[in-house]
Amino acid sequence: MNNTVATLESSLPTTTPRVRQMAGLYALKPWFTGRLTPIVNVAVTRNVSPDAFTVAGVVAAGAAGVSIALGIWPLAALFLILRLAGANLDGAVARAAGKSRPWGFVVNEIGDRTSDLLAFAGLAVFAARQGGAGMHWLSWPVLQVLLAALAATLPTFASLAAAAAGAQRRNGGPLGKTERCLFMVLATAFPVIMPIVLMQLVNGSLITTVLRLRAARRELAAQKQDTQREPQRVVVVEYFDAVTQPLNAVTRPMIGVAA
Repeated sequence: MNNTVATLESSLPTTTPRVRQMAGLYALKPWFTGRLTPIVNVAVTRNVSPDAFTVAGVVAAGAAGVSIALGIWPLAALFLILRLAGANLDGAVARAAGKSRPWGFVVNEIGDRTSDLLAFAGLAVFAARQGGAGMHWLSWPVLQVLLAALAATLPTFASLAAAAAGAQRRNGGPLGKTERCLFMVLATAFPVIMPIVLMQLVNGSLITTVLRLRAARRELAAQKQDTQREPQRVVVVEYFDAVTQPLNAVTRPMIGVAA
């Protein structure tokens, strides 16, 4: 009987599969976070709200959008780095100060989406200026920017939908937030390759969406299997107790006599 129970128990998984993060420049986040550690320490010491860094990131994204619209790519690169720093610092400060809260997740997501829209708005203005004198809002480059902006929302929607279903909130690439910032700088610095950059931004966003959904589906399926197998453990233990209970009733008096 003990061998049967052991066999049944050993066939049941005791741990869930490890969730893999997406690849891409997101892998550099630990290094980037390490460079921001002094700022985190000062913010915690001075009791700075994590939301202040979310706001700062959105402001930096707005400044980046203006720089992109004007075609000043070095400034755009600087402000986009600050935008990424703000998006990193809000969570890092919240964890270091013990201020993590569910609403902070909402604020962070709204800040990220607003930052993306501001940067893409600047890129749309820049694209509209590429057709000669005046603003050409119905030109193909502008339509490409709008399509890229729409595609860029899909990975986030996929991650949030999966998180709402109980999966991990996935970040990173192959084309995530960091890569989008890089592509915008490239499109601003080299307008001649803007159509290629925007096309790759669309393709990368679609691939990232598919990869995140596939990973989330596997994770949720593994969770479901664990949930279904857990009652089997309970049944096996209860069955074992029911079988051994009569034996305990016989052996306990014998143990008392021997003592």
